[in-house]
Amino acid sequence: MKILAIETSCDETAISIIEATGGKKHPRFKILSDVVLSQVKLHAPYGGVFPNLAKREHSKNLVPVLTQALKEAGLLKPRKNKRHEIAPATLRKLGKLLAREPELLEQLLGFVPDWNIPKIDAIAFTSGPGLEPALWVGINFAKALSLISGSTLIPVNHMEGHIFSAFIRGNTFSISHIQFPMLALLISGGHTELVLIKDWLKYKKIGQTRDDAAGEAFDKVARILGLPYPGGPEISELALSKKQSGTYALPRPMINSGDLDFSFSGLKTAVLYLVQKIPALTKPIRAAIAKEFEQAVADVLVKKTLAAARAYKTKIIVLGGGVSANTKIRGDLTKMVETELPGTTLMLPERTATTDNAVMIGVAGYFRSLKEGKAPSPSRIKADGNLSL
Repeated sequence: MKILAIETSCDETAISIIEATGGKKHPRFKILSDVVLSQVKLHAPYGGVFPNLAKREHSKNLVPVLTQALKEAGLLKPRKNKRHEIAPATLRKLGKLLAREPELLEQLLGFVPDWNIPKIDAIAFTSGPGLEPALWVGINFAKALSLISGSTLIPVNHMEGHIFSAFIRGNTFSISHIQFPMLALLISGGHTELVLIKDWLKYKKIGQTRDDAAGEAFDKVARILGLPYPGGPEISELALSKKQSGTYALPRPMINSGDLDFSFSGLKTAVLYLVQKIPALTKPIRAAIAKEFEQAVADVLVKKTLAAARAYKTKIIVLGGGVSANTKIRGDLTKMVETELPGTTLMLPERTATTDNAVMIGVAGYFRSLKEGKAPSPSRIKADGNLSL
């Protein structure tokens, strides 16, 4: 299958084209193109992602990103004779579908007539969770491309994509030697959860955050320490500083709770109260606090993951989500598996695959296409900001 994948759940506009073969038992993938356009600099002044701004930027960027993705995949071929004419009925449907994105509609109608429509078997796209205004732009764009090309539509759960991101290795990769059940630790700005994978696309959530997600806590603590957005990389860099002053002890919330849930709101509040007691928050002091905070988060994540792996006797642990790029967390998880879980494989995503990207959506979409059979009706496909696995 050739799959065109679209990701617009937050502040990255991403489109990828992949070739997938081998079915469920021997899946193999070739990445033909992978284009990601980040909006992080635009959102930085707000200290977080501004939903309507993200929506506007997706509308502006989707056609240029699609053009680049098709070009990289060798599928952008100009029409040599007459221009491609879109049927009047299709034009009316496109106008209705993209009525709230007039700039996107104008760009799409300007693009289509001059290029041959490539053979794409399916269009996979993120339907949730995420920012609903941003999700809707990607969903409607996928529906529009399906109207023009006749390609099958495959809605994908964003967190499911992060599970598959751990298996992406270079431009050509396969997924093999899988032992179920697997365990996934998914950590991002909006999610911290432990998921038991009973089989491909069969999930049971066995632990989740009761308040702030890990990534959310990183961003909030960064603001408390006077660091810019996004806070996770800033805290990690500061924690590595050799010039640190003072020793600080922060709590490890719910680390001995006896269940697999998380809580990071109290840890954030503990940092706030600590900072309020310090007369001058110098860089060495901030570095020491950042190091202790990062270690506290890592300690909780590692201990809960160890408990889950032992309880469910899993032999493969998958790490996914934006926070999975954190060096401290990756290192501590690796040490834990080596010392406490001999015979267990830890699947860490390549750092380029930790951020939101369309490759992971395409890979998840391939597995969805093998399971679902009949494609869902476009009218039934909706954005769901709180979509659960």
